[in-house]
Amino acid sequence: MEVFVDARGKACPEPVIMTKKALDSMESGCVLTAVDNEISRDNVVKLAKSQGMPFLVKEKDWGFEITIEKSPREGGIKDAAEGLKDKGLHLPPDSDYVILISKNTLGIGAEELGKILLRNYMNTLKEASHLPSAMLFVNSGVFLTTEGSEVLETLRELEKMGVEILSCGTCLDYYHLKEKLMVGKVTNMFEIVEKTTGKRTVCL
Repeated sequence: MEVFVDARGKACPEPVIMTKKALDSMESGCVLTAVDNEISRDNVVKLAKSQGMPFLVKEKDWGFEITIEKSPREGGIKDAAEGLKDKGLHLPPDSDYVILISKNTLGIGAEELGKILLRNYMNTLKEASHLPSAMLFVNSGVFLTTEGSEVLETLRELEKMGVEILSCGTCLDYYHLKEKLMVGKVTNMFEIVEKTTGKRTVCL
């Protein structure tokens, strides 16, 4: 079975959502997704990687065509989701979690105190017995991963320790910070939703 998804002209995260719906609709086969920009291409590729599905990217005159192959037994979205649940049953509740950071201070009150508390939290997190699998930065939280942040070195250390550092692309664009990202990678709302609904989430 082969399904063609024309996501040209669609804004993020629509190309990813359209591709996922097409994959969910089949037991096995290929989904060919057409996109007209690099951001959409990268986001669809991230979807394929997150589900363990083989993919191929071809450059076209009008953009990119991403072919994703879904196996009936291995790499399927439903199988992956069930596998995650099964795995979670055998893990301590605090051993697999993500941290969602939505601002550049910690707590409500004096801004300067909030910055100090957040800096202390980041430094202390390095010593935790169970590190998060990812840290997601949204809204003004992206100021922590960009040029001028006081916690860049700490975040780089956490990244080296295996923590995925992800900053919201829409938020970076809004604050004109995309070119100033200094640690981690750019993410999208689809990936943020997938990570925060698939694992225990600590919100700061």
